[in-house]
Amino acid sequence: MVQSLRGRPADPVYRPVLAARRGELEALSHLDGSSAALLAPVLDVPADAPSMVDSLARLPGELLPAVDVSALPDAPEHDPARWGVPLVPVIGLADSDRRLAAHGAAARAWTRHAVVRLRTGPDRSGPDAATAAAERAWRLTGLVPEQCDLLLDAGDVCCTADIRLAEPRVRRAADWARRHAWRSVTVAAGGMPPTLSRLPVDEPVRLDRYDWSLWQRLADLDLGYGDYGVSCAVRGADEPGDRVPTLRWATDDAWWVYRWSRRGGRGDERFADLCRTVTAAPHWPAAGAGFSWGDHEIVRRARRGAGAGSPANWIAWSTSHHLAQVLAALVRPERDQRGRAWWAEPDAPERGRTGRSPRGGESRRAG
Repeated sequence: MVQSLRGRPADPVYRPVLAARRGELEALSHLDGSSAALLAPVLDVPADAPSMVDSLARLPGELLPAVDVSALPDAPEHDPARWGVPLVPVIGLADSDRRLAAHGAAARAWTRHAVVRLRTGPDRSGPDAATAAAERAWRLTGLVPEQCDLLLDAGDVCCTADIRLAEPRVRRAADWARRHAWRSVTVAAGGMPPTLSRLPVDEPVRLDRYDWSLWQRLADLDLGYGDYGVSCAVRGADEPGDRVPTLRWATDDAWWVYRWSRRGGRGDERFADLCRTVTAAPHWPAAGAGFSWGDHEIVRRARRGAGAGSPANWIAWSTSHHLAQVLAALVRPERDQRGRAWWAEPDAPERGRTGRSPRGGESRRAG
């Protein structure tokens, strides 16, 4: 797992936006302390979520999540300050006066800071209007800019056309952000397509990580990095009815998506075949099972040491690997300009088929 650099206290370097569902929360719960200290996750609480208190209490002590409750009704019973667990409130500039006051109470109760989430797509009201909205939020929460991390949420970027739209919006928002003394400024985007059911089965399919590409194009702005993990940025876009065993395995600039439905044999054996295929791939990490908890679970199943699991498990293992992969890329001292893994051969061929996003996104064969 990732270690803090040169013995210095670890500062968060990665702000993933994750749905507060069983799979993502399980992946976070298995982080070791050194990796957890480098993450500052934003948890999107879905409207149908059960109580979050027990789930948050199981997270590592070094991990301090920010919690976005904007999908929940604007009522006192949904105020995070009432949950009794350490967290960072997420502020929307269009939140009601009542909710902003509640966010201020949550910030005072725990950390005395908050995350301000500016969606660069829908929140395009001009710099003066944005400043007025931010000043209103600071007044009603009792916070100042130095107590707020700014999250520039670029939303869904699943093809090069999306990047061409998102990049100037983020640049305008970052230019506005320089008017104020934020604790930090991060850009987050989601590159996973809204549906994977159209992809081929029984062979690995490569999808470009357009969220990573967007961040690299913005390198001159010196923004922090965030993404949507292995899920789509569009809320509720994942297909709960698709029960084909699926793993979404990240490399530095791509995902390799494995959807397995090979006929014959028991379900556990078919999933073991999927896991053996993943562990034999050129993009399998050099550290193997020690790279992350998710990689360890895949090795166990490749050796038929456990069952096939459920869709929530597949998301958990994929998310665990993804978090470790991104952290390794962000703290790697010898990263080249493309973000290629330092252990990868420059021209190592990848097996499998290049996939194209359902929205017509561009992708290319690796190698």
